[in-house]
Amino acid sequence: MGVEVGSILEGKVTGVKKFGAFVSLPGGQTGMVHISEVSNEYIQELSDVLSEGQEVKVKVMNISDDGKIALSMKRTEPRPKPTRADTGRVWQPRPSAPQGNLSFEDMMSQFKSRSEEKMSDLRRVTEARRGGGYSRRRG
Repeated sequence: MGVEVGSILEGKVTGVKKFGAFVSLPGGQTGMVHISEVSNEYIQELSDVLSEGQEVKVKVMNISDDGKIALSMKRTEPRPKPTRADTGRVWQPRPSAPQGNLSFEDMMSQFKSRSEEKMSDLRRVTEARRGGGYSRRRG
């Protein structure tokens, strides 16, 4: 099978550098796998993952006009599905305080204080987006 864009080939790692690994391909050609194309996981040191002489499966991503071959190892495998960082919990509203036998005036007072808290939070966020609420005009 020839080296052409989109083909998946077996190759042998011939050199490992900080920025990527050089892979010998069938037909005597050499391509490079950039460190960002080795794995879907973050890699601190490429030499921890790859070593010279290791057989790898690569996908040909690009062949430049001057003959440089860009390869990818991570694109030979199916893309992992993103996982939720949390435990799958769904947002639920806070349970309201037990109303009990509150008078109408007490319920209105609670409503008013909650509304004022929400409005002050909203004002604070809005002013922060505008630059702190200070006027930038000079008289």
